[in-house]
Amino acid sequence: MKGPTKFFIGIDVSKPYFDVSLMTVLSHVKQGVETARFENTNPGIKVFDKWLKAHGVTMDGNSLVVIENTGIYHRQIWSFCSRKHLPIHIGNAAHIKWSFGIARGKNDKIDSIRLCNYAFKESDTLTATMPLNPILLHLKDFISARTKLLKQITSLRVSIKELGNVNEKAHQKIIERSLKSAIDGIVKSIRNIEQEIKKIIEENNAFKNNYKLLISIPGIGHVTAVYLIGCTANFAGSPTGKQLACYAGVAPFEHSSGISIKGKTRVHRMANKELKRLLHLGALSAIQYNQEIKNYYNRKRDEGKHGMAVLNAVRNKIVLRVAAVIKNQTAFKNNYKIAA
Repeated sequence: MKGPTKFFIGIDVSKPYFDVSLMTVLSHVKQGVETARFENTNPGIKVFDKWLKAHGVTMDGNSLVVIENTGIYHRQIWSFCSRKHLPIHIGNAAHIKWSFGIARGKNDKIDSIRLCNYAFKESDTLTATMPLNPILLHLKDFISARTKLLKQITSLRVSIKELGNVNEKAHQKIIERSLKSAIDGIVKSIRNIEQEIKKIIEENNAFKNNYKLLISIPGIGHVTAVYLIGCTANFAGSPTGKQLACYAGVAPFEHSSGISIKGKTRVHRMANKELKRLLHLGALSAIQYNQEIKNYYNRKRDEGKHGMAVLNAVRNKIVLRVAAVIKNQTAFKNNYKIAA
């Protein structure tokens, strides 16, 4: 029986251009792979659109585009696929790379062919990425800019402090006076960015609702709540607590094999480092100011648990609460009662 025609497209994206490989499957039989290169610009996207039409690619569920997450360089293609309702899967680069097995040789064309084959082999398990949301991208851009500016101002202040330990007072005052305008400018930019972030949250009901739910959790403040909304695309796909903990690098995994390897459970090094840092600060705050978390931390320490292990358990507890309040769409309620 004749089956539907399917199209599998692998795209390797770089800043100036992107390489495309197209595999057509006719009646469950793979055809030869077609390859092409296009400029990563609006005119290049238009040429890419004509190329797809010339090869009969349908903009529906019978087609699948796979690209790696490149930060910002894949946005043109993501936007195009969203407008055309062309299913696209934006995958984790490390996960896709490991799926290739032992791979020898590398260039942009070969990578696009590998992505095309990956799309064909994994099509039954891959889920389409949500359509591009311009407002979400604006929020993520502001979050990224704020993080970079905070690093810059911290670097300047540390540098000034270190110079103060070795410089003469007169020279040190000149240094501080020279850098004051730069620091003041960065502080002003951070304030402006924060106003834009608050404006986006306030004007978007979906963002605003989840933001209020998140800040109801002990250990989750404004910055962490906004970052969670940005890095999870406002919890698109409804990630579970376990998935969110793995993403943040706070989920412990067993490390053992047979009778020779019996290591302790440990977290994996692959994680969203910025989210993990924010959760770490939130856990420290919760231990200090939330009575339930404070008692939990002290009890585990009294049992002989390592301080960092208990701290990670607190981070994990916070993440599980994040997933719970978002899933139930109910603010966190602290039912903890202090024993008399």
